[in-house]
Amino acid sequence: MNNDPHQTPSTPTTILKYYDDMFNLKSTASLVSSFLSDDGRHVLVLDSTVFHPQGGGQPADGGYITDVDCSRFKFVVQDVRSKNGIVYHYGVSERNAEELEEGLQVLLSVDESKRKLNSRLHSAGHLLDLCLEKVGLSHLDPSKGYHFPDGPYVEYKGSVPQAELQSKQKELELEANNLISRGGKVSVGVYSYEEASELCGGGLPDYIPKESTPRIVKLGNYPGCPCGGTHVSNISDLVNIKVTQMRTKKGVTKVYYQIGS
Repeated sequence: MNNDPHQTPSTPTTILKYYDDMFNLKSTASLVSSFLSDDGRHVLVLDSTVFHPQGGGQPADGGYITDVDCSRFKFVVQDVRSKNGIVYHYGVSERNAEELEEGLQVLLSVDESKRKLNSRLHSAGHLLDLCLEKVGLSHLDPSKGYHFPDGPYVEYKGSVPQAELQSKQKELELEANNLISRGGKVSVGVYSYEEASELCGGGLPDYIPKESTPRIVKLGNYPGCPCGGTHVSNISDLVNIKVTQMRTKKGVTKVYYQIGS
């Protein structure tokens, strides 16, 4: 991450508007700073954003940022990153980023098709987690996910016997599509540590601080999971899942998947 030369200890953290409303793809914001990164890309820092930065296994949103009248400039967002609570929007502009004044009111527009795909891939990864117990894989412990279009997978601590990999792969796919066919509302909210723990089946991962207020995603009536990403509104929005490969190596199991269109 390139350092923001305008960042000071008093620079406010960016308000993440998608945290509360994942389906609002437009918003207004105030420009906090603009500068050129070390690699020559323009960077905009705003007081709030609807753009999801890359992280948590989910790719960054794309889209554009303009002045509210859409007359002065158009900034094409190519990448979004977050560091120390501040979100950096990287891209190219029809007007030099340094010429934009602090406090300028801007309009943010997220690429809808890219956001929907990212959200579906992320939700699909969570759905596979929920299927583990039903197919006899409850000993697998979710560790990370890669919810990018170029080969999404979820990774677990734990092994599956080589002789069972093919059958478990088929069972997992069958159970996932069974849940999709039944559907179920997907909800996201920020809770106290105690409430979040209860929603997640009575416990939270060790990396969640006890003094925090975790954001929890719940698929249907199943136990929730801490997550900062964007998701579908209903499990049925996933259409279908194809588990393309399951493999175990050195105590780690990876499940590769694709989603239907």
